[in-house]
Amino acid sequence: MRKAELLIIGAGPAGYVAAIRASQLGAETVLVEKNTVGGTCLNRGCIPTKSLLSSVEVLNLARRAQEFGLEVDKVRPNLSSMVRRKDRIVDQLRRGVHYLLRANKISLVQGRAQFLSPHRIKIDTPGGVEEIEAKKVIIATGSRPLIPSFIDASHPQVLTSEEALKLDKAPQSLLIVGAGVIGCELGTIFSSLGSRITMVEMMDQILPAEDKRVSQQLERIFQKRGIKVLTGTKLEKITEYREDGLVARLENGEELEVDRILICIGRVPDTQELGLERLDLEVDEKGNIKVNERMETSVEGVYAAGDVIGEPLLAHVAFKEGIVAAENALGINSRMDYSAVPHCIFTLPQIGTVGLTPDEAEEKGIKVKIGRSSFSANGKAQAMGETTGFVQIVTEGKKILGAQIIGPQATELIHEMALAIKWGIDVEKLDQTIHAHPTLSEAIMEAALSAQGKSIHSI
Repeated sequence: MRKAELLIIGAGPAGYVAAIRASQLGAETVLVEKNTVGGTCLNRGCIPTKSLLSSVEVLNLARRAQEFGLEVDKVRPNLSSMVRRKDRIVDQLRRGVHYLLRANKISLVQGRAQFLSPHRIKIDTPGGVEEIEAKKVIIATGSRPLIPSFIDASHPQVLTSEEALKLDKAPQSLLIVGAGVIGCELGTIFSSLGSRITMVEMMDQILPAEDKRVSQQLERIFQKRGIKVLTGTKLEKITEYREDGLVARLENGEELEVDRILICIGRVPDTQELGLERLDLEVDEKGNIKVNERMETSVEGVYAAGDVIGEPLLAHVAFKEGIVAAENALGINSRMDYSAVPHCIFTLPQIGTVGLTPDEAEEKGIKVKIGRSSFSANGKAQAMGETTGFVQIVTEGKKILGAQIIGPQATELIHEMALAIKWGIDVEKLDQTIHAHPTLSEAIMEAALSAQGKSIHSI
């Protein structure tokens, strides 16, 4: 039987990063993956969607060329070409992960892992069954889309985010169930490609986890683009499955005839067939593996990281969790800190948030001050023709508790605020830091001034 110091199940963001860190620490590491390296993020999530979103961003800008004094012939999207570009990017990055694994002398095993005991794992590989005995194990198997039991997921007109990213033609009409991050990003893509979009969200706002002002602004933008948004509404059932479409009934009795339906109501841990029933492993009511801040599970020597442990389901969080798990498995005392995790939503305009929203702070009994700055008053945003949106900073006195940005390059700008929260940089220090002009980041400085009642470019 083969032996290893550390065995990692799953080569997504948490798993492959954990393997590289373990190799750096000198451990003999085996990485097991049943599909392709890179996990959902690289193959079916973050990178594919951002590739397509970049294409539609260029498309939308080209359509506005006249605003910039340019004359451009009619611009037409070609989804097949966009998908081919997306696939090339994914393939290149996937090959990059393989290179890193080889360079770090990590043994990659293609196959499906199953626990026989906490430290003995059976792997079904294309070449047969292999068993490995490992001193330490990290579970990093990620998550998969959640589909309601009353929906026939096998029907070709029913999509999850994974199938939606493979389409070579935009549907004429598309019902998106769930207006969270995935639903809003895919809604942005397909509305730009000409699909008639209806979004259904059971909560009282789109992007339920975000600040209500950010959500309201994005909803207004969606409505201006012709996207029909129905909040506080549930999908009751699919009343008819057709060869070229389907009929969906909402809880309010309304029936919608659409070409396709896209289910984006969340994700669940991908632990099927792992044999976790052979371990005395604690999980929560959703099946997420419970861990402490060291990524330790309830079973000694077994760790877990990434989507399989639950929210936040973010690749950059999984990267860090993988490192923490590997370091603790190999004797280094590391701990996770979730106090300053940036959340990025790549709609048009983009959204970046970190820390507490005003409502969350008030629920904790904190008396807050809010500093706001509009991109309409920012010179660089004016020059770019991207003046929609704002920066919002949530403070307790001078202390920064959180920040929300909706507008151009919000997913890049938010990291200044993440750094401030992580290392205790207050609004006074932020506004005293000279920001170059003209830049979008000046909106952050202006919001910091606003939080102190010292606004320069707003009243």
